[in-house]
Amino acid sequence: MRLRGARVSGSLTFAGAVLNAAPGGDGAALAGPRMQVADFDLACARPPSGTVDLRGAQVSRLRDNEHSWPRVVELDGFVYGSIEAVERRETSARRQSAGYRVGWIRRSTGYSPQPYEQLARWYRTAGRDDDARRVLLAQQRHRRRTPHPAARMWGRLLDLTVGYGYRPWQAGIWLLALTLLGSLAFRTRPPTPVKAGEGAPFHPLVYTLDLLIPIGGLGQRTAWYWSDGTLQVLAYLLIAFGWVLTTAVIAGVTRALQKN
Repeated sequence: MRLRGARVSGSLTFAGAVLNAAPGGDGAALAGPRMQVADFDLACARPPSGTVDLRGAQVSRLRDNEHSWPRVVELDGFVYGSIEAVERRETSARRQSAGYRVGWIRRSTGYSPQPYEQLARWYRTAGRDDDARRVLLAQQRHRRRTPHPAARMWGRLLDLTVGYGYRPWQAGIWLLALTLLGSLAFRTRPPTPVKAGEGAPFHPLVYTLDLLIPIGGLGQRTAWYWSDGTLQVLAYLLIAFGWVLTTAVIAGVTRALQKN
């Protein structure tokens, strides 16, 4: 079926249909780029044997089932007002999940941000903000495959620490774990004061927090030093992790605010 640029003010239905690519053609079972349809029903009897091309298409309501989509689907620029899964209730609920719909987008060749942003917009309209965040997180993970290796490493760090800003609670877990590690390690033996008889007494917890928090100071980091080489290395590592976590949190939250 070739529906390039078609305009259908009512319903366009392929319910129960079988779509096959034409022999010797371009491999498309349904080519509908830039088509405009009010009600688009693609609840096929079995998956199309060729690609489904919906690039730049606009539909008010999309209805699909488990047989609607082939292995390759082109969705860049596809805009829809709502999606309705046509199946049993439990199957329909699974296919309306963010995980399933992200897999649907991943059937497209290459990376494009628009299908992810369109799906997240639909979830937000439906009041499913958690699913919208899952979609945008999946978008960042997909995008991470494309840039320079250094950018991919930074992307992995953002994902691991704050989930690209969509899971800021992960940074709290890392900070809590590092605080516990530092407090226990620095409790083993006391450090040496920089100036004997001056300053506040040593507190392992406050000292650890002073290392992890790069902004401001709690007066412990500059007042004590370690003669134990292992603990000195740990102190340097906590300083480095503190900078990395803080930078990742700022970058991740900024990214999330920009996307929202």
